Amino acid sequence: MGNDFNYQDANSWFTNLDKLIKYANQRQENGSEYNLIYSTPSCYVKAVHDEAEKKGQKWETKSDDYFPYASDPHSFWTGYFSSRPTIKRFERLGNNYLQVCKQLYSLTDLGPEDRVDLDALREAMGVMQHHDAITGTEKELVAYDYSRILTKGINECDIITSTALNKIVSKDSSSDGNISFSSCLLTNISSCPITENSEKFVVTVYNPLSRPVTQFARFPVLGQAYTVQDSDGNKLATQLVPIPESVLVIPGRKSEAVADLVFRAVDIPPLGFKSFYVTKISGNDVTKPSSSNIHEKSAVKLEIDRSTGLVASVTINNVTVPLSQEYLYYEGFVGNNEVFDNRSSGAYIFRPYNNSATKIADVVNYTVYSGNLVTEVHQKFNEWVSQIVRLYADENFIEFDWLVGPIPSDAPRGKEIISRFETPLKTNSTFYTDSNGREILKRVKNYRPTWKLDNEEPVAGNYYPVTSKILVRDELRNIEMAVLTDRAQGGSSLNDGEVELMVHRNSLHDDGFGVDEALNETAFGEGLVARGSHYLILGNISSSEGYSTAASERELAQRKLLSAWTFFTPTEYSFEEYSSNHIMNFSGLIRSLPRNVQLLTLEPWIGRSFILRLEHVLEKNEDPELSQAATINLQGLFSPFEISSVRETTLGANQWLSDNNRLHFATVDETKNRSERYVIINSDNDFIIKLNPMQIRTFVIDVNFRT
Repeated sequence: MGNDFNYQDANSWFTNLDKLIKYANQRQENGSEYNLIYSTPSCYVKAVHDEAEKKGQKWETKSDDYFPYASDPHSFWTGYFSSRPTIKRFERLGNNYLQVCKQLYSLTDLGPEDRVDLDALREAMGVMQHHDAITGTEKELVAYDYSRILTKGINECDIITSTALNKIVSKDSSSDGNISFSSCLLTNISSCPITENSEKFVVTVYNPLSRPVTQFARFPVLGQAYTVQDSDGNKLATQLVPIPESVLVIPGRKSEAVADLVFRAVDIPPLGFKSFYVTKISGNDVTKPSSSNIHEKSAVKLEIDRSTGLVASVTINNVTVPLSQEYLYYEGFVGNNEVFDNRSSGAYIFRPYNNSATKIADVVNYTVYSGNLVTEVHQKFNEWVSQIVRLYADENFIEFDWLVGPIPSDAPRGKEIISRFETPLKTNSTFYTDSNGREILKRVKNYRPTWKLDNEEPVAGNYYPVTSKILVRDELRNIEMAVLTDRAQGGSSLNDGEVELMVHRNSLHDDGFGVDEALNETAFGEGLVARGSHYLILGNISSSEGYSTAASERELAQRKLLSAWTFFTPTEYSFEEYSSNHIMNFSGLIRSLPRNVQLLTLEPWIGRSFILRLEHVLEKNEDPELSQAATINLQGLFSPFEISSVRETTLGANQWLSDNNRLHFATVDETKNRSERYVIINSDNDFIIKLNPMQIRTFVIDVNFRT
């Protein structure tokens, strides 16, 4: 009772449960303490609390987690951290767009008739959180259906964003509001019909963060020279970068574009946008190959080993470390799953056949393209693994844009591909991963804080979920190296100074835990191709200048989780005509929020009420300045409306906070009780909000829109 695949007839189950409750309770009439009822988790927790309080019981506390989970000595459930990498990325993209959609809906006072379009993406994202959706442990046909649902939700939200942006950009209230604002979801394979087929078009970059950001806009084009103008008519620096051959031949790609146009959109306002006018011109500005092996952009320097084509060293934030980065694969174990020793690697389980990974290439072919905005190293490891290493001007990270697939399926064991970063840093078998994009948890190889570990799977038993970041620290040298991800992945540090992340996998045998099919994804009649990015940050753990590497990581993680969203508009207007008839700059906030605060949610609630959720994005002691409490004044904050009342709710906005009485559990060591971090500090003014490190507070706000 209660297992997967067992509930097929609810009426039959509940009829029998009713009988079980009735007849069991009839046997208890002689004063027994047992009484069967339908209950809830909340009722159960309260009953446990009341019983413990009656007995004076004190509880031990646990501040780590239970990862990685294993159900037998050879079944570590660490494969699903990486299974189906493209749907994991699609989910992340869906959340990004959902927040954009919610914000634009709220900022432009759209009506209830638009709510159904917003709800379509809300519901799709809700479905994507199912434990067999985001994990990749569904059957392949079900994964297709999840993608269909999410695509439909995004298409519905396109109506919201286009309607909202038309309300903002129109200078003339009599205009028909027919401007098209389109997203190009296939830019990950360098395909976008609007930018490829238009001689003139407008690029609108919307920033969902609550502080200004600078974004490098990038999209495919057919031409060889373009101008980009801002709202004042200033011509911006641009760069045309060749698209690698490995991208041009991705199965299913129909684009004829062979170059990406890049420009720098500076200081996009918080909850706002800037529009840029793009014109195709004559000439040939495509970046030519460079012969240099040392490349530098602002605070970042990269050296390539000429003999291997691999990265040899990096300098970021004035810290230089010898570093190599390469791709390897584990072969998956194959067995009949009848006994522990015969457990296969599969959608749930990661179990390598050998504990050492095989290099995909010792020497790679590479070409360097260096320009004024970005330097790119195009590396080809073999026919199904390639990469672009990018250094952007005025950025303090290096991007590793990986492309893997189709994975050969001729080998009987399957391949589980990793990207590995190796350095000489002394990290004492210790590394750190994020917990759901927020707190950082310490991990020690072959060790668990609260029980003795007997690990028979030295690789899989040291893999952890990486939602957004994995890092290592050399305490003696005061150096921290972090790798940020663009989707959930499995990762580890199996040797000092190393970080590895699993980017793609196929397992040609089921692992016996419910999927009942091999993990061997296909698309367009071939093995699935996955593309994504890792972002490398390096620096001092603590700095005499008072700004920590952790703060840089948090800032970059925010920029990638809620990335500036790019809309494209084909136009027949000249720049003068477009700029005179349309607003090209907009900010939803009158002032930015502090650097350590993010507006996590702004969405419609009831009538002209909104849910407003604010979060402090740093932990205690992460940064000497930014880990302090932050204060926000909600009065005069939003440009389209004024807040007339504020009332705080619980985190999920399903109960007024004043009506919420949390249970207090007495602990053996009261100092370990972490609940004090969430104590609400009220000011005399409801509009003044204080946030402690890592705190999230949720409010229902009533608003009056300005004319």
